[in-house]
Amino acid sequence: MANVKKEESQDFTGWKAVLWPIYSHELKKFLPMAFMMMCILFNYSVLRGTKDSLVVTYMGAEAIPTLKLWFVLPSAVLFMLVYSKLSNNFSKDTVFYMVVSFFMAYFALFAAVLYPCNSILSFDFSDVESKFLRNLLIPVGGWVFSSFYVMSELWGSAMVSLMFWRFANDVTSLKQSKRFYSMFGFIANGALLFSGTVLNTVKNIYLINAIAVIFCLFVIVIYYWLNNRVLTDPRFFNPDEIKKPKKKAKLSLGESLKYIFSSKYLGFIVMLVVCYGVSINLVEVMWKGQAKLLYPTDAEFRGFMGNLQIWTGGATILFMLIGTNILRRCSWFSSAIVTPLMTFITGIIFFLFIIFKEELTPLISSSGLTVLGIITSVGLFQNVLSKGVKYSLFDATKEMSYIPLDDELKSKGKAAVDVIGGRAGKSGGALIQFLLLNVIFAGSSLVQLAPLISVIFAAILLIWFYAVYGLSKEFNKLSAEHNE
Repeated sequence: MANVKKEESQDFTGWKAVLWPIYSHELKKFLPMAFMMMCILFNYSVLRGTKDSLVVTYMGAEAIPTLKLWFVLPSAVLFMLVYSKLSNNFSKDTVFYMVVSFFMAYFALFAAVLYPCNSILSFDFSDVESKFLRNLLIPVGGWVFSSFYVMSELWGSAMVSLMFWRFANDVTSLKQSKRFYSMFGFIANGALLFSGTVLNTVKNIYLINAIAVIFCLFVIVIYYWLNNRVLTDPRFFNPDEIKKPKKKAKLSLGESLKYIFSSKYLGFIVMLVVCYGVSINLVEVMWKGQAKLLYPTDAEFRGFMGNLQIWTGGATILFMLIGTNILRRCSWFSSAIVTPLMTFITGIIFFLFIIFKEELTPLISSSGLTVLGIITSVGLFQNVLSKGVKYSLFDATKEMSYIPLDDELKSKGKAAVDVIGGRAGKSGGALIQFLLLNVIFAGSSLVQLAPLISVIFAAILLIWFYAVYGLSKEFNKLSAEHNE
């Protein structure tokens, strides 16, 4: 124990300070947590690429706003309600196992029953004359694919944002998080490279779901190992080093929500999450619509999404190396502002290519390239770069901001912010597009509305910048109190 204390008192030097700021005795805790995150991210990446290929090729990119607004958001609210109820009646470990088992059962059911019987279970509403009703009813008719889309989206919110990071925040001190959190991503985002290869090579939907079930089992086994073989050692988890919550009576759901939404601190976190979701969605749906024209079949589009995962994984690993040093050497504000800056710059460039598509056509055609190919490539790199900094810096700084909070805000507050806030962000972008396409400018296409959407995009980014500034002030104040 004395050697550990001595080791912890020394600063990292040389290459280790830049690439691997983890003490040797911490590996027994760090590596299983990183591998658990890797399994969760692998499933998220494979499911995301698969659900996009199924929906875009069978329903069209215009179905995505409808799904996010009318299917995903209500499902996220329902999940949060159930999660809050479970948290009041069961231990954290039991809730974790229940949530993972629920997803595992659905993916097994989809592969065994829903997908094989899709043609029997689905309904055709493509002949409905009203475009507004048709856009609403097509996802209902194709409810098998819609359910897969919803569950894949919920996996990201529930498992990545909530279950893993809540566990990490419970067993990691604020000081340790500055070294651990970006390095979790550095290891875990290798899953994006692997998942991209899987999407490119595995064309069988049954096999993809079987792989998802297997990785769910891996998550359960690693979580059990950590709780029963690792965190029992005081070297790896000392409750006195983590903020110890005061004993509180269990609050009802209504009382919890009132307590949560009265917090100015959580309000800023909600703004971060919602602004990220809206801004990414405004770009992503339009970009996927262009990509669908270039890759019209399910197999081609899934292969394209596989390449996206590979590029994102490589960029994220690079940004993780940079990000972990930014987190350790720079202020919280400097670390958190990078993601909105990257999203703003790359997003505006993408919109400029869409808006001036006709003007750029002669110039691009003279070089032997196609405008559609260039726009798809620009959108690809916008997605890769913005998600690379999101996974390396946005997630780490957001999760660090939860550590000084009390237990109620850290658990139920996190559930409300990450599950509902995350879905509300993407659904907010979907709502904007849904209203523009079906109500305000009915009959228009997303490409025709690109100038207006780009202005909305810029306004959302300004709110995001403000939220980073406001949360930075609150975080520094609360961190100082926490350290005292």
